[in-house]
Amino acid sequence: MNENIELIQNKKYNVRLFPIYKAISWDLLFYYAVSFLFLTGTKGISASTVLFYDAFYPIFKFILQIPTALITNKLGNRKTTILGNLLVSASILFIILANGLPMLIFSQFLSAFGYALKNLTETNLLFDSIEKSDKRNDLFSKIDGRSSAFYYYIDAITSLTTGFLFVINGYFPMLLCFGLCIVSTLLSLNFKEVSCVDREKISIKKNFRDMKDGFRFIFQSSRLKGLIIFYSLFTAVLALRSSLSSSIFTDISLPEQYFGIIYAVSQIISGIASSKQEWFHNRFRNRTLTVFSLSVTFSMIAMGFCQIIGLNFGLTVEVILIMLAIQCAVKGPYYTLIKRYLNSFSTSSMRTKIYAAVEIPYCIVRAIACFICSALLEVTTTSYVYVILGCVFSVIFIMLLEHMKHTVGLRPEEYPEKDIKFVEIN
Repeated sequence: MNENIELIQNKKYNVRLFPIYKAISWDLLFYYAVSFLFLTGTKGISASTVLFYDAFYPIFKFILQIPTALITNKLGNRKTTILGNLLVSASILFIILANGLPMLIFSQFLSAFGYALKNLTETNLLFDSIEKSDKRNDLFSKIDGRSSAFYYYIDAITSLTTGFLFVINGYFPMLLCFGLCIVSTLLSLNFKEVSCVDREKISIKKNFRDMKDGFRFIFQSSRLKGLIIFYSLFTAVLALRSSLSSSIFTDISLPEQYFGIIYAVSQIISGIASSKQEWFHNRFRNRTLTVFSLSVTFSMIAMGFCQIIGLNFGLTVEVILIMLAIQCAVKGPYYTLIKRYLNSFSTSSMRTKIYAAVEIPYCIVRAIACFICSALLEVTTTSYVYVILGCVFSVIFIMLLEHMKHTVGLRPEEYPEKDIKFVEIN
């Protein structure tokens, strides 16, 4: 009886702590607004080399997916989250100390390792801490969406000063980023383990068998396969869009101090949209992923065309900022809603395997796209890369979403049993 009371208290504690933790640790603060400038200006590498360097993150993450899933299965959500935050902190330290591309690439290895661990456990830690009920998915979306919004608002506040700090000294934002990574690690130490699995009894052989069985269940489900393919493509597009937006601002000679302000406004838009994720879900229903994906790809085409056709500086900036606002309004609710769709009909052990399964094709797609963009930037401008990516991915999403009409977004009774009936693997 006392054990049950303690477990309930631990779950409630995790739910209260999670929004504070995610607001600080979901992604890097003080970093993205000037990361492109830091690498090209302070570290002295070219724009195409930045894309080449970025490609190593998904490559390492792909290589590490199975090992990190096995580590998670052995250590549990809490310990794995702590380890992930330690590795992310180390990655920022190596970026600060880097004196060449090899050291920067090693920082990508540490970052990929850290986020591979965190991506498998953070969402599961929250979901497992919410009591089972008919409203569990709704509660998860509400808490996760609010937590994401807090992160975006804090990121916006920090970004307002990032550009000006960078002008004073390029290392200032990086040192602040490192400091907040340490805070994230300290916060993760306060989570309580709420899983009842005895990790000591999990052997390496059983760990591998559980992973193989889990992946077999996942790839037998047409519903999950469709969601995994969509996640892989669209999340890669959002990642590329983030890198290329800084590049296009550099191409049009936007002053560096405005980078942080634009990034801050973008994050505020994402934060507001993230807090309204339930509205997006209820408003668009089965068309949510269609609206999200095509809004982003069409806006990318518009961003590229406005510079290609030679609009004046003021009009070009206006068009780019409007299209960027559309992309950020999509990015905010997307990450919460796609996790909600992936979590549906799943169990605790299966969620870890699903998160590992979605990352593998995503890493492949993102790495390939980064290398292609890097090669394209050697021979053409960012605006043409935007148009090419926007056109190619628009066609891919239209075909994929047409196929997904018959496999995703159905009522529970319309799914085949193999799509939604998972067994808890012990």
